[in-house]
Amino acid sequence: MDCRVAILAGGRSTRLGRPKATAELAGRPLIAYPLAAAQAAGLEAMVVAKSGSDLPPLGGPLLLEPDEPQHPLCGVLAALRESSRPVLAVACDLPFLASDLLRWLASQPEPLVVAKTERGLQPLLARYDPVLTDALEAGLRREAPMRELVASLRPRVVGERVLRRFGDPQRLCFNVNSPTDLARAERMLATARP
Repeated sequence: MDCRVAILAGGRSTRLGRPKATAELAGRPLIAYPLAAAQAAGLEAMVVAKSGSDLPPLGGPLLLEPDEPQHPLCGVLAALRESSRPVLAVACDLPFLASDLLRWLASQPEPLVVAKTERGLQPLLARYDPVLTDALEAGLRREAPMRELVASLRPRVVGERVLRRFGDPQRLCFNVNSPTDLARAERMLATARP
């Protein structure tokens, strides 16, 4: 499949109060979950982070994005420039991704395909084609909010009806932003175990 997964781990993580990638969830670093989903999907994955990002041992490629500005587009653009092919951008704080969802998103032909839940567009669960590079660079220069920029690029939106084919949309797109979210993710994992 001509698409790479870029696990974005360059954020500041101010709400969580510690680096997201290394935050422990059920004894594993948080970043291990999306990496495992990409591997199970049979997709080539790389981690994209800033030079000072705190990361656990990855066992795979690491791509450094520019240290400034602090914007998720830095990671998306770094991945697009590195691979010269479509990139499935995935936040490092998404522990419940389904491998079949990643495989399906990676296979879609449109230049921009983005998941959407009742919380809105999920631009860090989206497939970006290199043809969008100029528009994304322009958005980065003006530090456009991610959701606003993605919406302006006329994406194919994958709503909850389609996401349900792969699991509960709220669970699939659940991201860990705070200690409360991390505790909730622990409970969600515990209730999912047989």
